[in-house]
Amino acid sequence: MAPARKIIIDTDPGQDDALAILLALASPELDVLGITAVAGNVPLPLTEKNALKICELAGKRETAVFAGASRPLVRDLVTAEHVHGKTGLDGPDLPEPTMRLREQHAVDFIVETLMSHGEGEVTLCPLGPLTNLALALIREPRIAPRVKEIVLMGGGFFEGGNITPAAEFNIYVDPHAADVVFRSGAPIVMMPLDVTHKAMTTARRVAAFRGLGTRVGAAVAQMLEFYERFDEEKYGSDGGPLHDPCVIAWLLQPELFKGRQCNVEVETMSELTMGMTVVDWWGVTQRRKNALVMRDIDHEGFFALLTERLGRL
Repeated sequence: MAPARKIIIDTDPGQDDALAILLALASPELDVLGITAVAGNVPLPLTEKNALKICELAGKRETAVFAGASRPLVRDLVTAEHVHGKTGLDGPDLPEPTMRLREQHAVDFIVETLMSHGEGEVTLCPLGPLTNLALALIREPRIAPRVKEIVLMGGGFFEGGNITPAAEFNIYVDPHAADVVFRSGAPIVMMPLDVTHKAMTTARRVAAFRGLGTRVGAAVAQMLEFYERFDEEKYGSDGGPLHDPCVIAWLLQPELFKGRQCNVEVETMSELTMGMTVVDWWGVTQRRKNALVMRDIDHEGFFALLTERLGRL
């Protein structure tokens, strides 16, 4: 059996972030070296607490959790309580965590971990705004060639945006950080709205989580029933798109996804299109292809994987 893939999850939980973390913690193929919290869906004091709650829900109290950036590099923080609720994890009544944050700052942890491991040993999995990663790259540029891959949820192209007509939330919150990451030279796999909007929860799939008959299954069903209400009203759909678990699913079963190598640039100047990811899908420029951009997903296989793994917790 191949050794477990070493990953760092950078996150702003968020119900969909929670499912991504649970999927990773349930999968022996992955070695979660640490979870780093960043401000995004809700402010940092809540995202760091939510990360601890999720680890405790999974029964993985040994997981190292670090607090990171409390605001974007340049702009004021924009949050999404209208989607995720005032706690960021509205839905289930999860107890206050008894775990404690590690004392080290998330950015220091990312830099130290990459510098202490061999080149190509550690994968970064950002599920929220890219502030922590950008700060790490700025602080220590030598980490870029050491990263195995950055597999991120963010952006959109044919699908457009979900927080503005042009921009997806994670990129919009800190477009300057996203620009640093996409220009870093590190290998990037990008899960944009174009693929995550094909991973719809649906009533049948939520029922399957509840049908696991476990505390985790019940909590996940409650999270999704709260979380999907916003997208059901917005899109008129049965359920909502499950964005962040696509990152972890790709690490486990990349054959579930299809995409192509593209150039991706991030808009940081125009207020009208701030945070837009300009994806050269058709190769009409000579700009360097800097990301493997996903567009299609085997959604039945994705939910089968997610349900089976969560049933292990």
